[in-house]
Amino acid sequence: MKRKEIFILFILSLSIGSCGIYSLSGAKIDAKTIQIDYFPNNADLVEPTLSQKFTLALQDLFLQQSSLELVKTGGELQFEGEVTGYTIRPTASTADQTAAMNRLTVTVKVRFYNNLNEEDNFEKSFSHYYDFDANQQLVGGTLDDAFTEIFDRITQDIFNASVAKW
Repeated sequence: MKRKEIFILFILSLSIGSCGIYSLSGAKIDAKTIQIDYFPNNADLVEPTLSQKFTLALQDLFLQQSSLELVKTGGELQFEGEVTGYTIRPTASTADQTAAMNRLTVTVKVRFYNNLNEEDNFEKSFSHYYDFDANQQLVGGTLDDAFTEIFDRITQDIFNASVAKW
């Protein structure tokens, strides 16, 4: 009986000793609200749906992985920025010197403001890529797949840099 009581006290002390708000991802977040502004596309090559889809992907990630409330203004955590790069380049060639694979790379510049702790503020660029067959056109399902893979990586990197502090 003694061991069981000690174990229960140990577990109880751990749960009582915890402080702050933790998200599902394990990040400690003291804030209650988040503001994620629209990320305009300022890249040389413009994909019309990129800005809206990226902004929504970033908002969705924070809503899914934290208990933060999304607000339009006055968020305790604030994100703003722009898409600075959208490039398509060949990555592999065939024997007759034509492209076999292409790479779409998206770069996003992010400014993060933590209005509860200004030491956490940063301005950084995040980038990721998607490789696709040179015979494919980057439209429809191929573009959707590319955006899904790229946005998953970039938004998770932003989350980690801002609230998970990895």
